[in-house]
Amino acid sequence: MDKNRAVAVTGIGVFTSIGCNRIDFWNSLITGKSGIRRIQAFDPHGHKSQIGSEVISYKPEDYFDRKESRKMARVSQLASSAAIEAVKDARLDLNNEDSDRIGCVIGSAAGDYTHLEDQHIRFLKMGPGSVNPLTVPRVIPNMPVCNAAMVLGIHGPNLGISAACTTGTHSIGIALGLLRGNMADVILAGGAESTMTPLVLDAYSSMGVLSTFNEKPEIASRPFDLNRDGFVMGEGACVLVLETLEHADKRGAKPLALLSGFGMTSDAYGIAAPEPDGTWAARAMQLAVKDAGLDLEDIGYINAHGTSTRVNDKTETLAIHKAFGYRDIPVSSNKSMIGHTLGAAGAIEAAATVLTVHYGILPPTINFELKDPECDLDVIPNQARAVKIGAAISNSFGFGGQNGVLVIHRSLKINRK
Repeated sequence: MDKNRAVAVTGIGVFTSIGCNRIDFWNSLITGKSGIRRIQAFDPHGHKSQIGSEVISYKPEDYFDRKESRKMARVSQLASSAAIEAVKDARLDLNNEDSDRIGCVIGSAAGDYTHLEDQHIRFLKMGPGSVNPLTVPRVIPNMPVCNAAMVLGIHGPNLGISAACTTGTHSIGIALGLLRGNMADVILAGGAESTMTPLVLDAYSSMGVLSTFNEKPEIASRPFDLNRDGFVMGEGACVLVLETLEHADKRGAKPLALLSGFGMTSDAYGIAAPEPDGTWAARAMQLAVKDAGLDLEDIGYINAHGTSTRVNDKTETLAIHKAFGYRDIPVSSNKSMIGHTLGAAGAIEAAATVLTVHYGILPPTINFELKDPECDLDVIPNQARAVKIGAAISNSFGFGGQNGVLVIHRSLKINRK
C-alpha cells in the first residue's frame, strides 16, 4: 500500500430515513431497520408505487435562518446540513484552516424538481413574469455544492457532479484525485438528492422499475431476492470529510478508515439497461482495486449497488463473479433498508462501507427470503455478521452505463493470508 495514494476519512454527515447522524444510521443498518413507508411528501393515491424512503425527521431550521433557508432547495439544505455535520464529526476547526485549501465536491443527479414543477404550474396559470426569481439558482444541480461552500465559507476546489446513480461515488472518487494532486488539504465529498414529487414518481413508475409492495412497504426493497419487483425511491444526503494523511496527522485526527482507490468505466450500451454481461462494471471493480495498490484477494466485503430490480441485481452478480471469480465474498445492499437515494446513494453507501471496515461488522441485506439462482451471492441475509476485514469496495452503477467503485480499508498495512 502506497501511503501517497490513500486519504483519511475523518468525518461523516448523513441524513437518511433510518438515521440523521452516523451513529443512528450505523445502528439502524446493523439491526436491519427499514425506513421505507407510504410517501408523506404528497398524496400518492393513484400511483402504481406509493412508497418511498423519506428523511422525515430533518428540520432545516436547525441549521439555517428563515431567509437563508428560503434561498435553498431541499436538496441543497440536505447537502449543506450534511457538510456541517461532517465537519463537526471530524472535529475540523475551519477557523484554523486555510479556506482555499478546503474543497467541496458534492453531486446531485437531478437538482430540485419540486420547485421546478411548482413554478411550471404557476407559469401555466399566470403567464410570463410570474416565475419566482430564485427558480434558476434553486433548481440547477450544482447548487447543493455551492450552497455548502457558502454556508461553511470555504474557497478551495468546488465541483458539482451529476452522474445519475453513480453521482455520490464519482464525487468521492474525484475528490480523491484532487487530494492526490495537491489541489487541497481537505475535501468535503458526497451526494444529495430530494426528488420525491408526483412527476418523478410517475416517470420512474412508467419505466416499470419501481416496487409496488404498497401494502407492506417495509419489505418492498429486497435486493437479490427471487421475488424482488423493483426499487423504492428515496431521498437523503451524505458528505465525507477526506483529508491527506499528512494533514490528518498534523491536526491529530483519527481516521475512521482510509480511501485508497477509485475506478470508473462506461458500459456505452444503453440509456437505462446495464450492459448484460457486466463486463464494464467488473472492469471498474478491478481498476479500483488496482488503483488502491491492492490485490483482489485483499477485498473482504462488497457494498453492492443492489437496487432490487430484476436486471440490475442479476447483472451486478455477473459483474462480481467476473471481477473476483467465484470466491464466496460477502455482499450486501443498504438499499434494502433505505431504498434508492439516486444521486446520494453512492455517498451514503461509501459511508456505510467506511463504518463496516471501522467496526468490523457487515450490515445485512434485509427482506431476503428466497434465493434467486441468477444471484448466487453470499448476501448476508437479514442478520449482520461480525467479521473484521482489511479492505472493502463500494459499487455504484448509473443510467447511461456510468460505473464507479471505491476502495476503503482499515490501515495502510493489509494483512494478506
